[in-house]
Amino acid sequence: MKLSQYGYEFDREMLAQHPAQNRDESRLMVIDRAKGTIEHRIFKDILDYFDEKDLFVFNDTKVFPARLYGNKEKTGAEIEIFLLRELNRELRLWDVLVDPARKIRIGNKLYFGDDDLLVAEVIDNTTSRG
Repeated sequence: MKLSQYGYEFDREMLAQHPAQNRDESRLMVIDRAKGTIEHRIFKDILDYFDEKDLFVFNDTKVFPARLYGNKEKTGAEIEIFLLRELNRELRLWDVLVDPARKIRIGNKLYFGDDDLLVAEVIDNTTSRG
């Protein structure tokens, strides 16, 4: 399925540009499927929608900065890397997505940071941009 098959219009001003200073004051969109209505509230109002028989599950996973921008060694072509998972800590081996993947070959070196101190070498690839 392609993204172009979805049609969704929204007011871009309703999209948060920065996190709320107080996290419990972040925006909350409430959809009542039975009535077909949408309400715009703030997150601390969420308890208004639960009663004592409901279960609330919290996700406390941590997010790490997983997107790197760099350049290819010989051509200087700009490369974007998205870190998926660490495969081997000792070898500093990662499974990644690369964009544009067509420019990356096994043996290529990629440089990251203002001073190119971080260097990665491509040791394998997949057919899915990895």
